Amino acid sequence: MAILHRPSGSNGNGFDMYLSDTEGSADEDLPGRKLRAHLPKELKLGPNNTIAFWSVQLPEDDWKGLENLYEHRLIGLSVRGMEVSGLTELVKITISITANINEMVNVTCVYLNTTENDTIPRQCDNTDYNGTHITCFSSHLTYFGVLLVSAELSPKDTEILFYITYIGCGISLLALIITVLFFITKRKLRGDDSKKIHISLAVALILLNVHFLSSQAAAASSSTELCLYVALLLHYSLLASFTWMALEGFHLYLLLVKVFNVYVRRYLLKLSVVGWGLPAVIVSVVVIIDKNLYGRTPVMLSRPNETEICYITDERVKLGTTLGLFSIMFLFNVIMFGVTIKWFVSTHFTKQHGQRERRVARKEIVTLLVLMVLLGLSWGLIFFSLGQLPAPGLYAFCILNSLQGFFIFIYFMLHLKNSGNQSATPSPATQVESS
Repeated sequence: MAILHRPSGSNGNGFDMYLSDTEGSADEDLPGRKLRAHLPKELKLGPNNTIAFWSVQLPEDDWKGLENLYEHRLIGLSVRGMEVSGLTELVKITISITANINEMVNVTCVYLNTTENDTIPRQCDNTDYNGTHITCFSSHLTYFGVLLVSAELSPKDTEILFYITYIGCGISLLALIITVLFFITKRKLRGDDSKKIHISLAVALILLNVHFLSSQAAAASSSTELCLYVALLLHYSLLASFTWMALEGFHLYLLLVKVFNVYVRRYLLKLSVVGWGLPAVIVSVVVIIDKNLYGRTPVMLSRPNETEICYITDERVKLGTTLGLFSIMFLFNVIMFGVTIKWFVSTHFTKQHGQRERRVARKEIVTLLVLMVLLGLSWGLIFFSLGQLPAPGLYAFCILNSLQGFFIFIYFMLHLKNSGNQSATPSPATQVESS
């Protein structure tokens, strides 16, 4: 079905066009209407313009790459002799739903870049689905359609994971604050470099939890400046957390493997420059390139109309900065963990050692495993899955990482209890000058 329309004059509210199974109209709505297109007044259409609005159902031979297209239907919209793109007021195409759509399906509006003969569907500017209608928003005119792709999670799972994450982050934030206050009030602890590194990671995670918990509220507010601030600090604190996790792995390596063989002048100062300075450099570069890369963005790209937070809006920048630094941290800590385990095995599991010493060594290895999980290895669930985790994996990821701060608090307190607060004496690995 198709309709051609030449406006009789300019319209201050834009133009609406309608299609049903049997007819089209540019004047008034139709009984049994299937499609509606709204063109904004920004186009300034008049008698010299001809608008074409049509719908075509693809034959099976043309389904390649479009197998999940709703009703295998493409919708076309164009203005003869005019290339329309970059609109500030978006074109709206509303599709009436004729059959129930499974709740385990993601509804996403897409378009085809026909000017470059590219048939790969690309996501439209926005999608609105209310159960009876799908509305696609676009800043240009071309062929449009709706993809129905099986969702990774049901709405119920999404809601549960949302609460797990927010509750876990809240618990971690409280536990980390208690940890830092305990460190500040115990003067003896401040002489131990290992504790100072733990506290630096705790501070980075406090910043991360504070800005993550406030990011949704900032996105819902009308303040662009507030959202920019939260997005920037959320990115910085996430990068700082990853950096301090890597420095924890480095320090653990010195502590257990290179003991008595290391001397680093101004050790803590140099770690702090890397831990706090490297993330600041990355964020500054992003801001210099384009500060608008920080703003409101959906938590799940496949569900653009659901929860928004303030963070990086460009997927390439997000992957290049966040995932890039995380990958380095994760691989580095895995290597450090492997080197440390090898050292433990060669040192404690030789025939010269008695049964009791071997049991002690096993306990130390378990402690080391727990510590390494607390300091970032659980983030590898996303790394190894390339971002595509099944529901059980996502539950494990959300629980482990949202409670990371709480686990650090438990480790910190148990370590103090087991050492009888004697750990305030600098450890062998801190044969490094930190002044």
